Amino acid sequence: MTNTKLTNQAQIEGLLFISGDEGITLGDLAKVSGFMKPAILSILQDLKNKYENDPSSAFVLLESDQTYRLATKHQLAGVIKHYFEVPLTVPLTKALLEVLAIVAYRQPITRLEIDDIRGVQSSGSLQKLMVRGLVDTHGRLDAPGRPFLYATTPAFLDYFGLSNLKELPPLPDQDELDLSDMNGDIFLEALQTREGRKDDD
Repeated sequence: MTNTKLTNQAQIEGLLFISGDEGITLGDLAKVSGFMKPAILSILQDLKNKYENDPSSAFVLLESDQTYRLATKHQLAGVIKHYFEVPLTVPLTKALLEVLAIVAYRQPITRLEIDDIRGVQSSGSLQKLMVRGLVDTHGRLDAPGRPFLYATTPAFLDYFGLSNLKELPPLPDQDELDLSDMNGDIFLEALQTREGRKDDD
């Protein structure tokens, strides 16, 4: 029988992956994984060596102020540049629209705040929206870890046929809603109202 138990290295690698561009601190790696910091540092060094010495790997491990994040190797700059330049014609999925709607109505907003509203992790969706040019970083929050703030772009306005953000449809019964109890569907339904109008134009 195949042993499917994840190794400690795989668990740390997974946490690095889902932390996205913001990265994850050594302290948070220890808190989430339950591993001791010296063991994590050893795993991080092993991953760094693995990425550097494996030509089939696309990643490098970067560290700044005990915050670690995955990035792509500089040799991939050409193909990544091409990816940004090629028009993407695949329609936005519900998950992407949901994240986009939350950013539109609550910007500037951190990834963790988006995650709290949706109840699921959103770094992958944010990265895809940034590739499409609909969302971008908008400084950092003055809080521990200084997480990125996200906001919509002029391309977002063009996509939905808006002149400015004031033209966003109002949220349903906004005065009666507790923002802390909102979920992504509330924002999504409001934004889809605008998308339907755009298609009718």
